[in-house]
Amino acid sequence: MTRAGVRGRIRWALAVLLVVLAALGYLGWDYARFVRTPLNVPAGGDSIEIARGSSFKDVVAQVRQHELSRANGLYWRVLAEQMRVAGRLHAGEYALAPGMTPGQLLQAMAQGKVLQRLFTIVDGWNMAELRAALAKAPKLEHDSQGLDDAALMRKLGDPSSSVAEGQFLPESYAYVLGDSELDILRRAHAAMQRTLAALWPRRAVDLPLESPYQALILASIVEKETGRADERARIAGVFVRRLQKHMLLQTDPSVIYGMGARYAGVIHKVDLTTDTPYNTYTRAGLPPTPIAMPGLPALQAALHPAAGDDLYFVARGDGGHVFAATLEQHNRNVACYQLKHCP
Repeated sequence: MTRAGVRGRIRWALAVLLVVLAALGYLGWDYARFVRTPLNVPAGGDSIEIARGSSFKDVVAQVRQHELSRANGLYWRVLAEQMRVAGRLHAGEYALAPGMTPGQLLQAMAQGKVLQRLFTIVDGWNMAELRAALAKAPKLEHDSQGLDDAALMRKLGDPSSSVAEGQFLPESYAYVLGDSELDILRRAHAAMQRTLAALWPRRAVDLPLESPYQALILASIVEKETGRADERARIAGVFVRRLQKHMLLQTDPSVIYGMGARYAGVIHKVDLTTDTPYNTYTRAGLPPTPIAMPGLPALQAALHPAAGDDLYFVARGDGGHVFAATLEQHNRNVACYQLKHCP
């Protein structure tokens, strides 16, 4: 080969080397840009679901489907290998926050930091309200909606009870993708059982209550009568003394509960005289079941009622109540605060 030919081959080889180096340089720059560039997440945040059994390729495909990143699978593979997480990504739903980088997403998946949502049972909800809220809860498997109370309680491992009302402790319960209504109800039921088991042995002496279930019933009435912390124990005291004296409880919330769908926001005199198992104006003692889900403060009030002589109370119209020890005083309070005939 001539000297000119050798020089030509050298120039060609150098040119190829320069092209390769330039390509490698660009790939390195582009990969570094991929690593530091935040994912395309909406300002309000989002989430991504990774199904069980997904391969690494499936995960990248899901990311691309969500348009979080247009980077090719090779970049994601290299990053995962660098982070040593390629073979240990967990299935589940993951929160996506603005500013999150590819590495942060892979790290969350490797650590199984799945998105947790909260379902809150509100103090004073009844079972119908609880079921309606469960039906609207996002990403929750709806597996209890077709069950009646007896079937529901069997599913929860409590076949001795055919009534679900009042059996679930109001508080917030965390859940993740794949959890179901029954999972939340099972935990809420267990929480209520634990709470009653802890409170019942420490109850006040001489309560006219024969069981924790009766305490639950009384607490549900207290819960519906007032939302004021300073009144719960006093109202519980009124009902306890009425039970001790064999007086009718005469509590409107139980009457309303017994009316069911007939209640349209106003309770009339005829409703107070129409007998149902929950009409405490026509039937003595506690109603047969709770009328709502009592929270911990109402449970504590029912088991530790305030001492005193009060046997009556009437709403003031501002969320509070006026109490009386005699019927005469109570009638004056009713005339003043309900009929607006104050002296």
